[in-house]
Order: sequence, then C-alpha cells, then structure tokens
Amino acid sequence: MDSPYVPQGRSRRFVEEATNQHHFRVGIFLRVIDLLLQELDDRFNERNMEILMCMACLSPKDNFSSFDKDKVLKLASFYPEEFSSFDLMTLECQLDIFMENMLNDERFQGLNDLNSLSMMLVKTNKHKTFPLIHLLIKLMLILPVATASVERVFSAMTCVKNKLRNSMGDQLMNDCLVTFIEKDVFLRVSDEKVVERFQNMKTRRMKV
Repeated sequence: MDSPYVPQGRSRRFVEEATNQHHFRVGIFLRVIDLLLQELDDRFNERNMEILMCMACLSPKDNFSSFDKDKVLKLASFYPEEFSSFDLMTLECQLDIFMENMLNDERFQGLNDLNSLSMMLVKTNKHKTFPLIHLLIKLMLILPVATASVERVFSAMTCVKNKLRNSMGDQLMNDCLVTFIEKDVFLRVSDEKVVERFQNMKTRRMKV
C-alpha cells in the first residue's frame, strides 16, 4: 500500500502522485462516504426528520409510551388541505379522549406499529368515533409510499428525458414515464393488441 499508485489506462501526467493507500482511502473510500452522507442529508433533511419524530409520537408501541399531543398536532398542521384550523381544534379535543380510550381498552394493548393500530381501529369501529385521528394515521401510512413513488419517477425521468429527448413535450414525457415505470405491466400486452388498438383509434390509409 506504500507503493506509488499506477493509474490504469491514463497518463501519469494527469494523475496526482500518491501512494496506493492515499488513493484508495482519500480518492475512493472517503469520496464515496461523502456522497452517501450528502444523499442522506438530502433524504433526511430537517423537515423530514421533524415529520418522522412527530409520526413516532402516535405509535402504540409500549402502550403509547412515546405519545406527545403537541407533536401530533404539529404533524396534522403539515397537512393544511386535510386539516383546517377548526379540524385542528377538534383533533386536540379528540386526542385526549382517544388516549384515555386506548389505555383502558385491552384490545389495543400490545400493538407495535401504526398499521396494526389502524386495523384495530377499523375492526372495533372506533375509526368512526375518532375520524380525524384515523385520517392522520392513514396519511402517515401512505407517506413512505408516496415519497418512494416520487423518487421512482424522478429516477426514471433521468433515463427517459436524456440529451437526445430534451425537447419532448409534457404529454409525451408523461406517456413515456408511465410505460417505463410500469414496464412489467406493459410487457404482458402483446404487440398484436397494441397494433389493434392503434388501428381502431381512427381510419388509416392501410391496415395490416
């Protein structure tokens, strides 16, 4: 590792003189660590971390030991289209009754996650008694799916809208993204069905 680093396929004139240890540690290992840290900072920024901490405050694990009313209300305030100012006031009142009800009901003892809590609320019809709390739980459950779907679309966009297709319109890009992302579904459709579909869209000069 103390020997001089010899680049493969490149001239030594364009490579800084360094030992193998310096090249693999500083030039590769630390650079990869920096990229990973940057990716983590982008995914888990201050706002996302705050949302995750607020979500944990409604977890039924250990008999709702991490419950924090203020943080649950703050989480609801992140959804202004779902919770108006009046809904937030109603939710604040519901939370007190909800926690008292949960702690006194044996059916809600031993739950470990929001998914099991949501299922038990529906099973016991208490989702109708606490509709705002159930709505907030549903929003928390779909948040990872929605985030992953958005990231999936942006990843696909870098493949679909490349330099050669940089001038494509929004409609064409949307159509290409759908077929690219859901390619497992579209691969089940035969070429004959696709041709038949286009032929039936309007009269053409030639039909095969």
